Amino acid sequence: MSRTRATDFEEKQRGLLMSAAEVFAEVGMEKASMSLIAKHASVSKSLLYHYYPSKEELIFAIISTHLEDLVAAIEEADDESLPPQKRLRQLVGTVLECYKGADNAHKVQLNAAWALPDDKRQQIYTIERGIVKRFSRVLREINPDLDNAERPLLTPVTMSLFGMINWVYMWFKDGGKITREDYADVATTLILEGIKSVR
Repeated sequence: MSRTRATDFEEKQRGLLMSAAEVFAEVGMEKASMSLIAKHASVSKSLLYHYYPSKEELIFAIISTHLEDLVAAIEEADDESLPPQKRLRQLVGTVLECYKGADNAHKVQLNAAWALPDDKRQQIYTIERGIVKRFSRVLREINPDLDNAERPLLTPVTMSLFGMINWVYMWFKDGGKITREDYADVATTLILEGIKSVR
């Protein structure tokens, strides 16, 4: 007979995911065992397996939950009535704010997708591509010449923007002289000024 789902099931799940993401980020995907994760989360190994039957399922849950939170925040913040330059700035700021407190989950997303089975990995890539396409559409609106069949620069420019914001966890420290809002301004300005000169 299967266990009855507790009323705080989702809260416990999220706590386990945060704890597991911390372990993965600290020791790496290969060294992070289910036993180590259970110990770090102060739960029994059997309880951990009750929520996540395998390490792959746990990795997938960390990444998909992180991305779903990001998608929800982006969709809520995206205002198509704004001029595209301001819309881009708002999207960049939203992503950086969503990354606050999520460094470990973000590291798992960037470094552990390879460990997933093909079907799970494709689900992750589908979500990621959806996020990238939203930014690409705004950048195309700002500079339609980027989407040129003979010199297709829209994807390189879009991925350059994500290069600036996806790796911010490696150097950015909350509470410093530069805030997330400041860096959102910097990243957006670099892209907006840069694409004026891209040919």
